[in-house]
Amino acid sequence: MLQYQPGADVDQLRQAYQFSSSVHDGQKRLSGEPYLIHPVAVAGVLADLKLDLPSIIGGLLHDTVEDTLATLPEIEAGFGEEIAALVDGVTKLSRVNFTSHEEKQAENFRKMIMAMAKDIRVVLIKLADRTHNMRTLQHLTAEKQRRIAQETLDIYAPIAHRLGIYWIKSELEDLALKHLRPEVYAQLKRNVAQKKKNREKYTNDVISRLSKALAEEGIDAEVSGRPKHFYSIFKKMENQSLDFGQVYDLVAFRIVVDTMRECYEAMGVVHSKWRPVPGRFKDYIALTKPNMYQSLHTTVIGPNAQRIEIQIRTHEMHRVAEEGIASHWRYKKGKDLQVTDMQRFAWLRQLLEWQQNLSDPQEFLHSIKEDLFPDEVYVFTPNGDLRSFPKGATVVDFAYRIHSDIGQRCSGARVNGRLVPFKYILRSGDTVEIITTQEQTPSRDWLKVVKTPRAKSRIRAWMTSQQRERSVALGREILEGDFGRHHLDYQGLQAQGTIAALGKELGFKNEEGLLASVGYGKVMSRQVLARLLPAEQLEEEKKQLEGGLERLFRLVGSRDRGVRVKGFEDVLVRFARCCHPLPGEEIAGIITRGRGVTVHVASCPTGLEADPERRVEVSWSEDAPMPRAVKIEVTCTDKPGLLAAISSVISEAGVNIARAHVRTFDDRAVNTFEIMIGSSDQLRQVLQDISSVKGVHKANRVQG
Repeated sequence: MLQYQPGADVDQLRQAYQFSSSVHDGQKRLSGEPYLIHPVAVAGVLADLKLDLPSIIGGLLHDTVEDTLATLPEIEAGFGEEIAALVDGVTKLSRVNFTSHEEKQAENFRKMIMAMAKDIRVVLIKLADRTHNMRTLQHLTAEKQRRIAQETLDIYAPIAHRLGIYWIKSELEDLALKHLRPEVYAQLKRNVAQKKKNREKYTNDVISRLSKALAEEGIDAEVSGRPKHFYSIFKKMENQSLDFGQVYDLVAFRIVVDTMRECYEAMGVVHSKWRPVPGRFKDYIALTKPNMYQSLHTTVIGPNAQRIEIQIRTHEMHRVAEEGIASHWRYKKGKDLQVTDMQRFAWLRQLLEWQQNLSDPQEFLHSIKEDLFPDEVYVFTPNGDLRSFPKGATVVDFAYRIHSDIGQRCSGARVNGRLVPFKYILRSGDTVEIITTQEQTPSRDWLKVVKTPRAKSRIRAWMTSQQRERSVALGREILEGDFGRHHLDYQGLQAQGTIAALGKELGFKNEEGLLASVGYGKVMSRQVLARLLPAEQLEEEKKQLEGGLERLFRLVGSRDRGVRVKGFEDVLVRFARCCHPLPGEEIAGIITRGRGVTVHVASCPTGLEADPERRVEVSWSEDAPMPRAVKIEVTCTDKPGLLAAISSVISEAGVNIARAHVRTFDDRAVNTFEIMIGSSDQLRQVLQDISSVKGVHKANRVQG
């Protein structure tokens, strides 16, 4: 730390080390090593980021409150309010009871986001913590390795990207790949090692040619080449259905110059020497990314007709590109940063807004994951203000970004002066003008075209309010009818406050809550009548109704589908066709009046769009249902014997193929199989086995 902050209070740092050592004394990691190794490694990552003294101390103390008898007041007394706030920000909510893993995960992220808004150093400590945990993940069970690796890929690597800390992003992605797809990671490692000598020779040749060409034009530049990390190679192979041998641009080249003007001059030199690939030039200097990243990107056809990617930037841009938000600590104290530079992180303000508006933990997590992964497009308002959106965003997303009321009343849009439909996908450089009318209201179809979590949450909120109004009206109609059959005056009881009192007895805040639940089907009118009429009268009516339709419903509903519905017996259960849930997957139930409970995968977008009031808790029973049909898609090289090899792997796993369909495109084949699967673990193993077959590019489950 003294290398970049010579005046640091080393005595306080030593005090923090000794405190951490004493409270963690006797604790061991799963590897058998002393626990203290972890907080020291976290502090080391933070020092690599060149963070300030409170951050390093926060790293040393980050687990003391969660995992030892130390308390926050004790931390504050010994190290001050600032460091206590950092430790509190990264402390998980481990002492609170949650109803599900999703709720616990969502609440932890909520707390972290709130702490980030107060002090961005909180998330930097959390990233350092996750980086060391990923480096030592091999000591956990295989199931925990997969869960933590997936969470890292979904949340932490994208946060590192959004903060511009690319070396942490790359390391987290590679380590996640290593545990999620070990066979792919091992194969990539072998292939990259085999090509190392040729790659180094090619890299040196390109660097030499570029350096010479730039020097001839009088541009003083540093030229370098670095191998791409494994995850980026894997994604390219997966997205473009390539074999490793077809991936040539394994090295990214970088030109670092002194001034912005020289960036564009260097780009001219590169394009005059090698032919640029159309559509592959990006100017992130003129259009700076939200995480402050600036560079010129181009892809050219280099020596030996191979594609090479080149980035061009100044030394200052390079520092920000490598260290991101952390680069500011060389010049500023952390607290100064909050007021000034934090304003540039619009995405963080959006996360804050969503955490306040989205009460449902699954929808909150879904929104975070969606927003952390965007490829941005940049569009202009009619006033010339620049707005960034995730790739695939539409004019409806734009309307909701301007204001919720504009979104709700959006009846059309002009892009570059031309009228466009709602589903028009925004392109960089577009100028967008929204047309509104008072008569317009959101449509459920809008959910199919919007991309941003803000727009989705606003549309869902509106749909929910409309559903509730309809359910209240339906509930009142049902109760009035059933009360009338028993010669009860609903209006009279309502005026006396009896209906509201019955609602409170059944656990609702008010009469409207009771009526909505009756309308949704969560509460039966018989449950309300049971509080007003003798049990014998209701029992007699129940026997009379025990006729054809009700008997049929009970028989159909009582069929064992392998799912329990909390609070309901003999209810019809059916599986959603949009996501085909499998035993072992997290599931959620949605009440549909007249059709029982529909079971969705917990993260299914269709399920998330449903009114939260209609949700019921469901779980898999011990007696799982018979194998269910699941559709998978396998993309591979089109060569003799490969289809037989894939079919053989599926059969060896004890899985039956119900249907198969093969399509070929040039030298590529796309095979769709409908297979009978008993659990999510079995499906994961089958996909993993198929992926290991030589010639297979990608194997994944498809919905619908």
